[in-house]
Amino acid sequence: MKMSGRPALSSEASSPRLVVLDGGALHEVFDVLGVSGNLVRVRSAFLFEVGEELSVRIEQDGSVSDATARVRGHIGPDDARITELEISERSPPTGPTGPTGSTGSTGSPGPSGPQPPASS
Repeated sequence: MKMSGRPALSSEASSPRLVVLDGGALHEVFDVLGVSGNLVRVRSAFLFEVGEELSVRIEQDGSVSDATARVRGHIGPDDARITELEISERSPPTGPTGPTGSTGSTGSPGPSGPQPPASS
């Protein structure tokens, strides 16, 4: 198969990165599989309870926003479990030059957006 040197065109935005906010810490526990409106399908090594609400940070296309994710349910076999999350209470996104300056969206893993002050 011959491949061109041009990137593929897509009408869809890239998949978001979804991290759990716990106090001042960010935990990357989800592999985002798909998004449809406010419903996000993820894989996780953790099994969250149906109805459980999580504070999350959503990073997508250089923008960052915080939201609440409620676990709607789990589908699929035990060895390939998919968790469905319903996103609500999403804050307005901040871009790469938002109120706090650079969000750190350089394509490398790690937290971005406002960071809590270092404790002394």
